[in-house]
Amino acid sequence: MNDISRRDRLIYLMKRDALQFGQFPLSSGKVSNYYIDGRLVTLSSEGARLIALEILDLLVQFPGVIAIGGPSIGADPIIVATLAMVGLYPHIGVRELCGFLVRKEAKEHGAKSLVDGPLKPGSTVAIVDDVATSGGSIIYAVNVVEELGCKVAVAIVVVDRLSGARETLYKRWFEYRSILTIRDLGLE
Repeated sequence: MNDISRRDRLIYLMKRDALQFGQFPLSSGKVSNYYIDGRLVTLSSEGARLIALEILDLLVQFPGVIAIGGPSIGADPIIVATLAMVGLYPHIGVRELCGFLVRKEAKEHGAKSLVDGPLKPGSTVAIVDDVATSGGSIIYAVNVVEELGCKVAVAIVVVDRLSGARETLYKRWFEYRSILTIRDLGLE
């Protein structure tokens, strides 16, 4: 499947499975007349594969990235699918990656960590998420991994709602990419 048809298929899946209309409160505090439930695509075998391949294509531009992670729960299936695809598509040029999950709250047991996974201080990482509105969830994940001594090279989202995330994230001086925007879904 070439890049154009892969992207077109992802747009189709997002429109068919993830896009809902009504009145929805967003994590940013805003209310929207549509909602994109990215997990309905990221947790499907076809959607997970398409998204992972798109992310791997983007990661080629960031050769220093050795780990991929993001805010749990939205990023979890994206991370796992991307890790699984690395070994299956070595021609993409991305080497081995490790994954990590950023919790909303520290565990109350064990190491009581905000981060699960083999993330080591000094790592250069990519932060991923399913949908971005204001960028708040991504900024939270960035802050957590930077406190661990890691460097964020890029944040990648599946769908950008074009509601300020790009501007917020650029202020943090790292790259931001979205696979799709709401315009790709026929929305403004």
